[in-house]
Amino acid sequence: MSTSPEDFNARIIEEFRANQGRVGGMFERSTLLLLHHVGARSGQDRVNPLAYNRDGDRYVVFASKAGAPTNPDWYHNLKANPNVTIEVGTDTIAVAAEEARGEERDRLFGAQDSGDGVDADRVTPTRCAGEAPARDQRCRRG
Repeated sequence: MSTSPEDFNARIIEEFRANQGRVGGMFERSTLLLLHHVGARSGQDRVNPLAYNRDGDRYVVFASKAGAPTNPDWYHNLKANPNVTIEVGTDTIAVAAEEARGEERDRLFGAQDSGDGVDADRVTPTRCAGEAPARDQRCRRG
């Protein structure tokens, strides 16, 4: 049985979709969404399961990469292509991602961590996604 990150994510995605957005095991008490995004360099469609928090009508995700010293690939993909789709429960929602900065970032990160916002000797980037703007509007980029 493979334990690659891709296989791990594939199993989480399958369980998420089979159980109306709920998964068990280590994520049983977590709120998860599936982030559909496009590779910044490859142009390939990607899907990643991510823990999230709500902030009003926004979905907030954290580029912690489980404490690694670098950002996850999906973070770079969102910077390049911020208009994405998320699956939350049984809903699929078009959203526009932007990076939270300064005090807002500290508040959002603190709400999920109750810590100081530093992970593995770096400040963890925090992305917010609200419903996507109309096609002729541009969203702010982080």
